Amino acid sequence: MSLMPIFPEVDRSSNSNVDAAALRYSQGRLLGLRTNRYSWWTHWRELADYFLPRRYRWIITPNMMARGSPINQHILDSTGVICARNLASGLVSGKSSPTRPWFKLRVGKIDSTLTSPISLWLAECERILYLIFSESNFYNSIAQFYYDLVIFGTATQLIYEDFENVINCYNPCAGEYYIDIDGKYRPTIFYREFTMTIGAVVDEFGIDNCSTSVQSAYRQADGSGLTREIVIAHSIEPNNDGNAAKFGFSDRFAYRELYWEWGGSASPQGSNVQPIGFLRRKGYYDRPNVTGRWDLVSNDAYGRSPGMDALPDQKQLQLESRRKAQAIDKMVNPPLVADVQLKNEPASLLPGGMTYVQGYTSSGKPGIASIYDTKFPVNEITEDLNEVRTRLGKTFFNDVLMTASQYETRSNVTAIEWDMRKSESLVALGPALERIDHEVLGPVLDRVFGIATRAGILPPAPPEIQGQAINVEYVSMLQQAQQAAASAGIERVLQLAGGLLPAKEDIMDNVDADYALDKYSELLNNDPKIIRSPEAVAQIRADRQQQQQAAAQAEQLKALSEAGKNLGNIELGGGNVASQLAGGVSP
Repeated sequence: MSLMPIFPEVDRSSNSNVDAAALRYSQGRLLGLRTNRYSWWTHWRELADYFLPRRYRWIITPNMMARGSPINQHILDSTGVICARNLASGLVSGKSSPTRPWFKLRVGKIDSTLTSPISLWLAECERILYLIFSESNFYNSIAQFYYDLVIFGTATQLIYEDFENVINCYNPCAGEYYIDIDGKYRPTIFYREFTMTIGAVVDEFGIDNCSTSVQSAYRQADGSGLTREIVIAHSIEPNNDGNAAKFGFSDRFAYRELYWEWGGSASPQGSNVQPIGFLRRKGYYDRPNVTGRWDLVSNDAYGRSPGMDALPDQKQLQLESRRKAQAIDKMVNPPLVADVQLKNEPASLLPGGMTYVQGYTSSGKPGIASIYDTKFPVNEITEDLNEVRTRLGKTFFNDVLMTASQYETRSNVTAIEWDMRKSESLVALGPALERIDHEVLGPVLDRVFGIATRAGILPPAPPEIQGQAINVEYVSMLQQAQQAAASAGIERVLQLAGGLLPAKEDIMDNVDADYALDKYSELLNNDPKIIRSPEAVAQIRADRQQQQQAAAQAEQLKALSEAGKNLGNIELGGGNVASQLAGGVSP
């Protein structure tokens, strides 16, 4: 974030003088990105089949009539779905919780007191930003973002200005967007295909910016054309590729956004589709889309996910669940075999039914017995299913997220042992958390801070920090857990020093207690008000030293006074010392 002057975002909605070259560029870029994503598209489809079937678009065509058809035919056991949901929920509460602070603002390396204008301004900005997040749909959107992230390895979010709630967020489905990286390997290029009803297109972009076919359908007297869907293309990319003038943007905009129609109702999957014109052209000073990846390999644009790692176990779980159901079904309603002579004889297969068979014997004698006795290894299948479910929980880091609750309930686990186990668990999750900070939460705060600044919601910055960079410090629950694990080292050092104190009285001379306390509080992200500033501590110690010196002097004076008083009362041969010293001793 920066405090440089920010101008309002400019909307250039117009179809006049549409540059054909700009349209060809946008169309060609989208088709190229679609080709590059094909291998990921097929992998995502399989992931969606087994984990998140309703968050994936198989094909971008007007298909409103078939959109509600059953699509979760592969899921018989929902353990994998639940484990993925637990991880996504854990990221919401652990990284960007709506109920506790998860970020703080800092200004460069400026060291300011809590009552300084800088600190007061930062605190007010934090309060306003938290209010914007809570009053908008951000927390609902980020929850869906994390769900997509843990399944597909890539997730994206759009953040737009909103008149009522300052911001409005939207999560495109996997399968409908394409991304690419810039020269610094950042996912800054975003293209998308999606469907909208004609009524929604006109409401969003204005009828004058729509094609003639859309205008004609919108103006149908019976209103039947309003619900017809068309395909819309959408792009967001940096405005620094030499094409800024071609798109009609000033180079002061960091990003440009384009919307356009694909021809008629044709499918964008065809190579002969021709766009009609731009529905909207808009410039941005900060990136309106946020794209995050769970894990990366080399310079891939798309990320890897825990869902990809868990897919084999999820498939095995569904297969064995089917086999277990079949085994139980055969036990309850097994296939039967009978002598051909009984084909025309009456038989009862109902529970408790009795069938009389001529010549039936049991141990050589006429008797009664069960018609069938079938056993299947259901217990063995159940045991293996439980092992698969455990592996799914570990793959989705459910054991890491539950570490605290697991160990805190065990009275025989020491604090140091708990810290060590927690630290070991968080090591596996650490890289993904760092990437979320860098690729997701940081750009989100940049975007919302810019919108709030342009809207005049944030208070004016103090003059002494104009032009200074604003840094973000993350203080979420998972961040604190990581730092708490680091703080355990300080505890162990102090505990060791305290244990050696009886044997070596000067052992504490090796410990800088002031620095240890400050560092410990910093790692725990405590309120800075808890620890006094060095200046305040120095003043308190100076005052205490003066008080101690004054008290010592008072004690010395008191002791001298008492000594003088006692000396005056001593008898020396007919008079006290005081009278003799005064010359009052008689010969």
